[in-house]
Amino acid sequence: MAQDIRQLFENKPKEGVKPPKGHEARFEQKLEEAFGENESTKTPSFSKFRWLKVAAIAIVMLSVGFFGHQQLSKENPVEVVEAPKQNSDTNTNLAKITLGDLSPELKKVENYYQTGINVQLASLKIKGDNKELIDGYMNQLSKLNNEYKRLTLDLNEAGPTEATITALIDNLQLRLELLFKLKNKLKELKNQKDETTSII
Repeated sequence: MAQDIRQLFENKPKEGVKPPKGHEARFEQKLEEAFGENESTKTPSFSKFRWLKVAAIAIVMLSVGFFGHQQLSKENPVEVVEAPKQNSDTNTNLAKITLGDLSPELKKVENYYQTGINVQLASLKIKGDNKELIDGYMNQLSKLNNEYKRLTLDLNEAGPTEATITALIDNLQLRLELLFKLKNKLKELKNQKDETTSII
């Protein structure tokens, strides 16, 4: 009964055995049933995922927009400054634009001069012998301060122009120079007083 495999291959018929008619079509149908997807089952799951993707993108965009707005509003807080009442018949307080509100560079310039003016004013020591000199300079400084307020009102009414911006910067510069001159005069006065005291 035992046969040699070599003999089996030698006795093999020359023509191969053909599968029955329609075998290929039935095989493809069984594969399709077992592993294929119908269009009816494919469409609903696809549309569910599409809506989930759209919802996820919308949530991400809203989150980014909200947090971006929060960060920008923290970095650039909007300050509303009330304008002083001009006349008794106009009782409205309007938002006032200052020189520093126009650009970061102008804000640096305004802060530089305002800080210098405040430091010089804080360092003044009023005594009986220099009071008249300081009062004269303070009167001039008050006039320049009033002119600065008028220029700021022009800036708000007419809008920013090169002439108004230049005038505002020049005003700040003049006030600081005036205070430096006052300090120099006070030093000269003190030196003269010290010289007369040392001579006596």
